[in-house]
Amino acid sequence: MTMTGLDATTRRVVGVLQERRSLSRLLALALAVLIGFSVLSPGVFSSVINFQTIAFTVPEIGLLSLAIMVAMLTGGIDLSIVSIANLTALTTATLFVAAGGAEATGGHAVLLTVLFVAAGLLVALLAGLFNGFLVAVVGVTPILATLGTMQLYNGIAVAWTGGEALYGMPDAFLAIGINTVALIPISFVTFVLVAVALAVLLDRSPLGTKLRLVGANPTAARFSGIRNRRVLLTTYVVTGLLAGIAGVLIASRAASASPDYGASYLLLAIVVAVLGGTNPYGGFGTVLGVVLAAVTLEMVSSGFNIMRLSPFEYTIAQGLILVAVMVLDAVHRRRRGRAAPPPRPEDPAPSGVVKEEMREPG
Repeated sequence: MTMTGLDATTRRVVGVLQERRSLSRLLALALAVLIGFSVLSPGVFSSVINFQTIAFTVPEIGLLSLAIMVAMLTGGIDLSIVSIANLTALTTATLFVAAGGAEATGGHAVLLTVLFVAAGLLVALLAGLFNGFLVAVVGVTPILATLGTMQLYNGIAVAWTGGEALYGMPDAFLAIGINTVALIPISFVTFVLVAVALAVLLDRSPLGTKLRLVGANPTAARFSGIRNRRVLLTTYVVTGLLAGIAGVLIASRAASASPDYGASYLLLAIVVAVLGGTNPYGGFGTVLGVVLAAVTLEMVSSGFNIMRLSPFEYTIAQGLILVAVMVLDAVHRRRRGRAAPPPRPEDPAPSGVVKEEMREPG
């Protein structure tokens, strides 16, 4: 086996071990949260109604967190996801208002819902495509590119509505966010289906492999024949689509669309993505980890509400959890680095070590 093959195999083994460690840690944390709040509030936290409430709130932040994870896999980030979600919701709501959707019933309402949701998702795809163009083609740093488009999309939304919320959706559309199937919210079922589809895309398709390779070592990926620009462009289209689906669920659950909805969701999505084991520097991340992290933090939020603790205390808890996870990861990496044998003189430098100035979008 060549050194390149050995290096690829080593990276795969390290990635699998890192993913298993993150999932084990998350499962332990989720069980601790579940048991702890069940003991502190017996019969309330563990009730069917409370779990159903959690299932209603998880999909929105879960989808946004998955979008952050996909961007982080390539070593980037998308700060415009909440703005894209709001643009999607506003597009759908505006079309409903223009078509008199509030009075639509039966098959007519279903047809309008399908058409207008598709239109909203198309806007999300175009917004993601523009992000990808700035990052992949123009070469703007992802954090700056998406910071700029976040402001741009926010400005469009406010100018569009004058800063006011839009109402007037039919029951067929609202059912997506408020109805249940066998006591399970339709929105949660949608979230699970999207998460499964994304996991297949990332773990079982060439695109997923390319995303991870570009994030782990963009220079080596380019010399391996991977078209980095095309991969990055596709990445931000996917993040835009995920944000758009979140926007549809937000509008259907809130029965309205607002240009400033979810102002705190961006930071929470980043917390969930990192807590779920996603490497902010690229290369590693799992859909299951992000889903578990989203459910865990929503359980913490629910527990704090039941205990009548303030949202500020929940924010402190989020920060403490994130800091603890980052410290554990840093300690683990440091110990692993000390345990690794020094490279032999005849061995080439590890392909994962790339100077920052060599990270190009092309």
